[in-house]
Amino acid sequence: MVGHSIDIVNLEKCFERVQVLKRINLQICEGEFLTLLGPSGCGKSTLLRLLAGFEPCTDGHIMIAGRDVSSLPPKRRGIAMVFQNYALYPHMTVRANLAMPLEMARLSFSQRLPGASLLSSRVRGIRNDIETDISKTARQLGLEMLMERKPSQLSGGQRQRVAVGRAMVRHPGVFLMDEPLSNLDAKLRQQLRDEIVDLHRRTGITFIYVTHDQTEAMTMSDRIAVMEDGEIKQCGAPAEIYDRPDYLSVARFVGTTAINEMPVTVSKGAVSINGRALHLRLPGIADGSYQLAIRPERLHPTEDGNGDFSLRVEQVEFAGNDVGIRCNGSEIGAGTVRVQLRPESFGRLVTGRKIGERIALRIVSDAALIFDQSGRRVPVSLPLAAPVEEAWHDVSV
Repeated sequence: MVGHSIDIVNLEKCFERVQVLKRINLQICEGEFLTLLGPSGCGKSTLLRLLAGFEPCTDGHIMIAGRDVSSLPPKRRGIAMVFQNYALYPHMTVRANLAMPLEMARLSFSQRLPGASLLSSRVRGIRNDIETDISKTARQLGLEMLMERKPSQLSGGQRQRVAVGRAMVRHPGVFLMDEPLSNLDAKLRQQLRDEIVDLHRRTGITFIYVTHDQTEAMTMSDRIAVMEDGEIKQCGAPAEIYDRPDYLSVARFVGTTAINEMPVTVSKGAVSINGRALHLRLPGIADGSYQLAIRPERLHPTEDGNGDFSLRVEQVEFAGNDVGIRCNGSEIGAGTVRVQLRPESFGRLVTGRKIGERIALRIVSDAALIFDQSGRRVPVSLPLAAPVEEAWHDVSV
């Protein structure tokens, strides 16, 4: 299978007087896995429905494989869609569910009637081809042993696999997925994530995946388009979205643990927070007030007295592969400050392991994000401060 490219040009959608999509422009390459990520109500599912042809666009164009499909019905767009709800026929077996879309596409009403294949060699040939196609799809998805079961006899993961198979059997050029894993438990979601990524790699189909789950987006995607209030705020590789968000709102949304935010003042390159000087320096930035954001794993404890500030520990959260420390940041005007450590690093702390103790923290210079008052990231030139990472690694590795 070969995936199709998609060009979305100045796409808008209004419901009466409410504009839910605002001049969306997006290019998706052949065979790419792109995720539309955003909170509820941001317009991501509406955009997917416009791509599928379920809703007409108010303005703009949708090009699939170089063809303008903006006014075409869904069946003529070369796409397939998997919904959050599995959309299986409950009275049919897995085999019949997989065969249904092919029968509807390849057989006329009279050819689908019982006994038609007994009277026509042509119908028998078509049905043999359909059986070949669904058998191949069943092998790819591990459904061979389930073909005679009905949906009520399947687990949630198996039903979702059948739903994917129903779409896949049509050999689409574009696969649309609208939060297909949201009804599954955490362990099954991880398993299905892996299977969807493997399916994408094997087939080469273009995938457009909608989710509000950033873990799914970060682990599965070639690129992520972060949506907010009907607009695409940023589109890039997962590492780019995480490490170099263009907007503070993107930085807040992406990341399993909330990003730390601190109001800072810059004067001649020197940075201070609530009157305290930081090791961080920002040469070339205009003097003024900014918002500094730093990921919890890039805020490092230090025992040598060279920390940027010291905060009181309010909570320690052990999560197996990491330990979260929640601190009271009111002393620096920051509300809650979170630190994320590996268990072995946490175990080496001299102070800061217990509630009520103080922990000295230092900002990793090259991970500091600076945003102006409008919430847009300000480009900064690094190196900035002394390489605290090397000193920390001597302690924590």
